[in-house]
Amino acid sequence: MNETTVTLVGNVATNVEYRETVSGGVARFRFAVTARRWDRERAVWTDGPTSFYTVSAWRSLGANLAASVSVGEPLVVHGRLKVREEESDGRRKTFVDVDALAAGHDLTRGTAAFRRSVRQNPEQSIPEARVPDPWQTPPASDLAVTAS
Repeated sequence: MNETTVTLVGNVATNVEYRETVSGGVARFRFAVTARRWDRERAVWTDGPTSFYTVSAWRSLGANLAASVSVGEPLVVHGRLKVREEESDGRRKTFVDVDALAAGHDLTRGTAAFRRSVRQNPEQSIPEARVPDPWQTPPASDLAVTAS
């Protein structure tokens, strides 16, 4: 597969729109990425140009983004880059989209409280593995030694 994957660090620029479709739910929003550079002459940080991307996230990622993200919040988005060109009114326009594979708040700029989401289809849920507590003494039946 020759797909281009990117990781973008920026801010949510529009409200997250979530829609249910035949192939699953999808969330879409615009994402702004602004380069910051150190200006040695003035000894200050300056903003460079801002690039805008349309981010799409499918199924549970889309639903979780719609429930968790607001305009202006800092995110890290990782996904497949798609560049498309369209012509309208005699003008050629270029659009840059990202199909998100993963996304989360940028914790270099704040804190977050993670809440695990409940699975929609209980038939597809993975049963929890029973992990023994290493600090508990195992039952006597587990310690039994058989003589040979």
